[in-house]
Amino acid sequence: MSEATDQGALAGAGAGVAADTGTGSAAAFGSGGSLAVVGARLRRNVAESGEGAATAILIEGGVITAVGTDDEIRQAAPAGIEIIDARGGTLTPGLWDSHAHPDSGAVSTRGIDLGGVSTIAELRDRLAAEHARLAPGEWLEGWNLEYEMFEVGGIDRSAFEEVTGDRPVFLRFYDGHTGLASGAALAAAGVEEPIRYPDGSETVVDETGRFTGELCEMSVLSFMTEAVPMADLEAELDRLEAVLLRFAAAGLTGCAIMDGGPRTREMLRELESRGRLPQRIVVHEWHRVHFTDADQDRIIAAKDERGRLWEGGAVKLFSDGVIDTGTALLHELDTQGEGLRAAWPEWPEYLRVLGRYHDAGMLVATHAVGDRAVNDVLDAYADLPARAAGLPAHSIEHLEVMSDADVAKLGGSGITASMQPLHMQWRREDNSDNWSQRLGEDRWGTGYRAQSVLDAGARLTLGSDWPVADYDPRVGMAWARGRHDPSAEQAPFEPGERLTGEDTLLAYTLWPALARGHSDRGHLSVGAVGDVTLFGGDPVTATPEALPGLPVLLTVVDGRVVHRSEGV
Repeated sequence: MSEATDQGALAGAGAGVAADTGTGSAAAFGSGGSLAVVGARLRRNVAESGEGAATAILIEGGVITAVGTDDEIRQAAPAGIEIIDARGGTLTPGLWDSHAHPDSGAVSTRGIDLGGVSTIAELRDRLAAEHARLAPGEWLEGWNLEYEMFEVGGIDRSAFEEVTGDRPVFLRFYDGHTGLASGAALAAAGVEEPIRYPDGSETVVDETGRFTGELCEMSVLSFMTEAVPMADLEAELDRLEAVLLRFAAAGLTGCAIMDGGPRTREMLRELESRGRLPQRIVVHEWHRVHFTDADQDRIIAAKDERGRLWEGGAVKLFSDGVIDTGTALLHELDTQGEGLRAAWPEWPEYLRVLGRYHDAGMLVATHAVGDRAVNDVLDAYADLPARAAGLPAHSIEHLEVMSDADVAKLGGSGITASMQPLHMQWRREDNSDNWSQRLGEDRWGTGYRAQSVLDAGARLTLGSDWPVADYDPRVGMAWARGRHDPSAEQAPFEPGERLTGEDTLLAYTLWPALARGHSDRGHLSVGAVGDVTLFGGDPVTATPEALPGLPVLLTVVDGRVVHRSEGV
């Protein structure tokens, strides 16, 4: 696709500030920052017009007011405004992560990073060292735990309790769908009888009724997270701000939070009131399967809450789980005889809940990993009444596995496909990884079909699902384009699904903006919001292997610098 893709959706983009779509355009709230960038190569995401190539932009009050040559922008810039020399760097619209969890991730990445720990012995050593470091009574938390070490003995707290004693221990697996808690942690959380939620989320017990410590799926993980003693508001604000500043340092100017709630909005409101919100945010409130109509009414009632840089009006639903634990919904059983269970015990209830959000004018994102889940959600969306004018189409999140029929159905649906190709990082070249083995040889080649989605005519957006995977969009772009570890010499997984550099950038900029109904974002045009990313090279022409090391020189949100490299 060319940079002129979706021009119909951008009609009039160069003629002034885009009209407020009702979903929180920059012009709707107060006044943003002002600056100019000159000496850049522009990746505009719109067709070039006029004589000569533009090399500079002017942002005033958080909105791009001029695009032109260096001389034109220097002359147009008001006296006293900062003029930043890009020195030949590439300026793009601000990068956007279409699926992230910065709020809960700031909490769930507390403790020690267990990524790369591959044996029970190594796990015990890591936990023993942390146990010795902590004060008596403190919770020991860890994250990024991998499944493979438990393949023989199963997920059980007996793997480590000998070295942690009566200390509460709460570990989270890398995919955010499984946890492991010590007996002391379960007791501290008040768990005396097994917890089982309607979506299948549970505290797992063995054949004798003993708690294994395994926490299956997100509802019970959320329960345990809330049981851990929390720091005060100031500490939590500092933690969230630090995460968002790391996002900015990687070139991100915003993200969609996919598990929001009242606390999320409170945190964003407080950060923004203090001038400390460094990202543009859309909050999807997480509707859990066991929620009541009263819970749904509360979410709908809050849909218009927003600030200058954050907005609500969106919701997240689940249709299934994940491949690795056998909770993804598949057309056919996986190799371990699982994969036919939806997250909703009664699918008509999902349809009813979906319909109420749709009728309220909210944007719905539904988690669907397995091919049958993708198919069923597509059918559910297709049966909804037509959207009111100006409201964007709903999205499906992850779409890890899709049959040819699923891809074709998606292509004609108008639905946004929100994918994370960098989740392939846990696959092994010989397909011995748990994900591939669960799917089997006939299906492991149907994963992360990004190029097939575009070929079918669907809109694609990309993201990280952080803290499940690296939030750095350069890493995400590298996986989307190369489909292998960019730091290693490997054959690509399904090479026909590799994206071009141009389409990958569009999937991190223009396409997520249009998917949310924002005609004033994702492109460098007069009237667009002043969200830009400056690279020390071109992310479109850089090789996938070079992308993770491509310098991010400047990140600007709403006309304000939120990240600047030394010397810029």
